Amino acid sequence: MRRSSPARRGAGLPEAKTTPAASLAEADPSRKTVPAAHSDAELDAAVRVLRDPATIRTRCHAIAAAVDAGHSPHFTIDRMQLEPVAERVAQLTQSRFPDLQIPCHSRWRHFEAGGVDRKERLDDLLAGRSTQEIARSRIELTLISVLLDAGAGPQWRYIEYPSLTQRYARSEGLAVASFRAFTSGRFSSDPDDPCRVDARALMTIDSPTLATMFQASPGNPLVGIDGRVALLRRLGEALHDQPQLFGLDGRPGMMFDALSARATGAPKTLPAADILGLLLDAFSAIWPSGQSFEGRPVGDVWPHRDAGGDGPSAGHVPFHKLSQWLTYSLLEPFEWAGIAVGGLDALTGLPEYRNGGLLIDAGVLVPSRPRRLAKAMTPADPWIVEWRALTVALLDDLAPMVRDLLGVTASAMPLACILEGGTWAAGRAIAAELRKTGAPPVTVDSDGTVF
Repeated sequence: MRRSSPARRGAGLPEAKTTPAASLAEADPSRKTVPAAHSDAELDAAVRVLRDPATIRTRCHAIAAAVDAGHSPHFTIDRMQLEPVAERVAQLTQSRFPDLQIPCHSRWRHFEAGGVDRKERLDDLLAGRSTQEIARSRIELTLISVLLDAGAGPQWRYIEYPSLTQRYARSEGLAVASFRAFTSGRFSSDPDDPCRVDARALMTIDSPTLATMFQASPGNPLVGIDGRVALLRRLGEALHDQPQLFGLDGRPGMMFDALSARATGAPKTLPAADILGLLLDAFSAIWPSGQSFEGRPVGDVWPHRDAGGDGPSAGHVPFHKLSQWLTYSLLEPFEWAGIAVGGLDALTGLPEYRNGGLLIDAGVLVPSRPRRLAKAMTPADPWIVEWRALTVALLDDLAPMVRDLLGVTASAMPLACILEGGTWAAGRAIAAELRKTGAPPVTVDSDGTVF
């Protein structure tokens, strides 16, 4: 079953590799395939279910319940270790944000790497533009940087010239590199308007060009360059093929126009789920490692025997990790433009290296076969799918414990702030304590787009 993309063909773009559902089922009998005999209406409904953040939460908790009941060949959960983890997260949060004024987990935190106010630099470049055009540009920087924010690998570093002393690695390095590429016009086809992203520029990016932007070389290897290029070029196609949303130039920042029109009340407020919904509707076809239902792209969705559910989507658990990370990162560009974003806890925790690594390193998640940790696995591996689902569910369980320790309410400290405060930083800290490289406990053979 191949994934069909709405993108135009003949542009010379690399074709994503997908694994047929039948082959997945043969490799692992626990995987469930989607029957072919469903009506268009049933399939439309299934896709809609899989794009609903409530489904992420419900199905991840169903998988956690199955693991708690002893039905997993991969993990046990030691819930006695949740309290020490909550204490670690609360202490780290208090030390990083003594006044407990915690920003949301966002790519904009990484733009502050090295104590540099790069937002101010961007604002200087955008001076004199309308509020609407500034919002579009900020959204485009956020989008392109988040899509390039997958695991960089332990060896890669980025130097922000003219400084020859400050080296950035991992997420911070990717943020700084993408910021400099954006402000240099590397994602714009208009030399008179460098601080933008458009379809034409994205569809011409190749691996050598991206390697140059990120200072990657054999001596400074960046994981997943080809996967990142394929993702950007598919993004360009998706933007080109939706002019009703992104305009004739295919600018992703035009989503500000569409979404701000939905904001209601005083002050104007937009549900976070609306941002996520637009991203999933517009971009689910771009993911090289995504899944599909009879040609309908669903993105970061994977089979699991204990996911539950009804209809064609049963037995599949959605994560939409990068799309949710992007949604969190877009909160500030909307708010800076006068559009408040509410309903943050409709979104979930992010199932990635640092949050998931924290749970393993701290002994909450106990692999049944620890030697599996020495083996690189793919995002489709049932072990990885289960690990990610348990990460989402256990972050939900940790959140009220952390709030209680800090003496705050859920409204004062939504999950997005706990991630920032936070679980992500705690995952990085405990990894550095346990391993000289600071690498997470799990190695994923990724194409640079899921992790």
